Amino acid sequence: MFDKILIANRGEIAVRVIHACRELGLGSVAVYSDVDRQTPHVLLADEAVPLGGASAAESYLNVERILEAARRTGAGAIHPGYGFLAENADFARTVEEAGLVFVGPPASAIEAMGDKTAARARMQAAGVPVIPGSEGALSSVEEALPVAEQVGYPVMLKAAGGGGGKGMRIAAGPDDLESVFESAVREARQAFGDPRVYLERFLTGPRHIEIQILADDLGATIHLGERECSIQRRHQKLIEESPSPIVDAETRARMGEVAVRAAEAVGYRSAGTVEFLVEGGDFYFLEMNTRVQVEHPVTELIMGIDLVQEQIRIARGEGILWRPDGNEPAGHAIECRISAEDPLHGFLPATGRVEGLRIPAGPGVRWDAGIDEGVEVGLHYDPLLAKLIVHGGTREAAIARMRRALRDLRIGGLATTIPFHQAVMEEADFLAGEYSIRYIEEHPELTPETVPAQWRDALLAAAVLLEEQAHDRHPGHVGDGAPGQTGGLSDWQRAVDPWQRPATAWRHPIT
Repeated sequence: MFDKILIANRGEIAVRVIHACRELGLGSVAVYSDVDRQTPHVLLADEAVPLGGASAAESYLNVERILEAARRTGAGAIHPGYGFLAENADFARTVEEAGLVFVGPPASAIEAMGDKTAARARMQAAGVPVIPGSEGALSSVEEALPVAEQVGYPVMLKAAGGGGGKGMRIAAGPDDLESVFESAVREARQAFGDPRVYLERFLTGPRHIEIQILADDLGATIHLGERECSIQRRHQKLIEESPSPIVDAETRARMGEVAVRAAEAVGYRSAGTVEFLVEGGDFYFLEMNTRVQVEHPVTELIMGIDLVQEQIRIARGEGILWRPDGNEPAGHAIECRISAEDPLHGFLPATGRVEGLRIPAGPGVRWDAGIDEGVEVGLHYDPLLAKLIVHGGTREAAIARMRRALRDLRIGGLATTIPFHQAVMEEADFLAGEYSIRYIEEHPELTPETVPAQWRDALLAAAVLLEEQAHDRHPGHVGDGAPGQTGGLSDWQRAVDPWQRPATAWRHPIT
């Protein structure tokens, strides 16, 4: 039984785990890179150990330094948060072999769900509905052609070795398939070190809905309802809400039962999320995220649960403490991911020192953050700064509360996504709950891009290249915008700084 946890992460998720440790009476150990020395998670933890370096490779992905920090401080467990090493089966196994407890699922479950073709086959065997597609990885375009004809165009090629939007390409017809196949294979190899791809029918306007599950070592596996995650850009989620505007009690029960079956099929333990695409009344398995999700607070607010504390209790060998009362949500919750990105300039990453920070407060408002006044925001890690979450008695009340909270929120010194979120909270389709994963594409007025096209394209190409190089050095899954493996981006910083700095109209000074 451990009484101290090392958090192998940074930012708002590290702060979140520290809070859970403190309420459970457990000690907390932070680790940090050179550039994170004065960030909130370092200052809040009971102990903090430097990892050195600035890039993720030198710090938050350095397994040996993380294990040494645990040994030095006497931490008996390691919580990986999300992103970085959270879904790395080798890391989970190494932690256990070092005599420590991994606060998460068994390495075997991570492996089972990490290979997308193997996970798809396992889900089919368990009776979980999957999107029509190939039975496994495809070795050539010649092998892909008859499968595409059978399932019907358009089709999507997807990387077998990971997710997060990498290695995903759409073919509208047979004439496109060869070039799409080659580009998907190339990106899959760059992102995950694994060139295998498989094929699925492409759903043209689905909803992205996920089910939160908990499983312990005592035989209990339960679900906690759904989250709507359809507002996303390049497969990265921007806004989440719970419950979904389109899921009724009967559908919730069916999806929850299927999610539990999926978790049990891989011997799951801990908190996890089974993700589905929903279209035309049918739902299909997409993937399982074998960790706590960025958007977990919306479930916590409507279900009256602390998911991170449940994770820790399960890791300590205890049973799930929380039990649903009829498994029905109470009220409505919405989360906006506040990132250091500039919506005016195509969501280009932004840098700067946080100035004039003003945090919303009041009933039903929650602020999960990894920043504070004076913190320098660079480009070594994922741009997520904080999450603004609200809870109301109805969806309409929650939207009104989010509007107010966004107006109250001020982050000066750099561009952020706050204006985008404000615009969404006023948009008619969102207000009606009538949207799909194509929401951003269908509402270009929400993301005006004033950077001249030739400059924007060059900058984005540089960003993609550097991100691919980072993934090639450190293959892994970055599924929903969590802190990723994007170290060493000084060239990108030099490229983007001249264009993001003048965006004063989208900054938020105190007024």
